[in-house]
Amino acid sequence: MVIGICQLQLIIHDTFSLKEKRRILKSILEKVRNRFPVSIAEVGDHDVWQSSLIGFCLVSNDKGVVSAIIDKVVNFIENLCLAEVMVSHIEIINL
Repeated sequence: MVIGICQLQLIIHDTFSLKEKRRILKSILEKVRNRFPVSIAEVGDHDVWQSSLIGFCLVSNDKGVVSAIIDKVVNFIENLCLAEVMVSHIEIINL
C-alpha cells in the first residue's frame, strides 16, 4: 500500500474578507474532488483571509500512480489561477 500526502500553502490574492476566501477555497476544493480521486480539505490558516493551508491524500498500490496524481492535482490548482501555490510539501509512504 502506498499513501501520498501533499500539503499546499496558498496565497489568495484580491480577497478582503474571510467570506471571500471561503468562497474561493470551496470552489478549488470542489473542483479537485470532482476531477481527482483524493481527499482534500483546508487544514490550517482558517482565520487568515489571504492565506490557506490545504492538504490532500490518496491511497494506491502503485507509487508511480500516487506520484503522478499528486503532480496533476498541484498543477491543476495552479492552473485554476484562483490562488498562488507558495509552498508544497509532498510525502509518499510505502507500507
